[in-house]
Amino acid sequence: METMELHRGRLIDHIQLVVRDLAASRRFYQAVFDTIGIPIAGEGDDYFWADELFISSASSEAAAGQLTGRHHLAFQARDTATVEAFHTAAIAAGGTDNGAPGERPYHPGYYGAFVLDPDGNNIEVVYHGPANYSADSVKVTF
Repeated sequence: METMELHRGRLIDHIQLVVRDLAASRRFYQAVFDTIGIPIAGEGDDYFWADELFISSASSEAAAGQLTGRHHLAFQARDTATVEAFHTAAIAAGGTDNGAPGERPYHPGYYGAFVLDPDGNNIEVVYHGPANYSADSVKVTF
């Protein structure tokens, strides 16, 4: 396998999902984020967010009354055990299985699992195999 170098934190500023049932989505994403070690960073009556992902109800000012439709989001895991824990926790929190944990043919070492969230968005947690990270996260200050 040739050496691959991936950069994260340069392309996406944020992603917004507009959901039908904010409480159901909050339960689902709380379980997912707890599993992968990402805290909910803020919330209000019609939204919550974690890192670059903002989730709101259709009645929030930012949503303009429209649901976003179906999307695929992939979150990073540090190991295969985290992928497996995600799959279990996400289903227990109201998700629907869309691909049990296992190796995928995308590249050697790709280990992922897929769960549909309460709005049908395909949520994946993936471990790309052993890797060295230059930092735990990209820190942006203003």
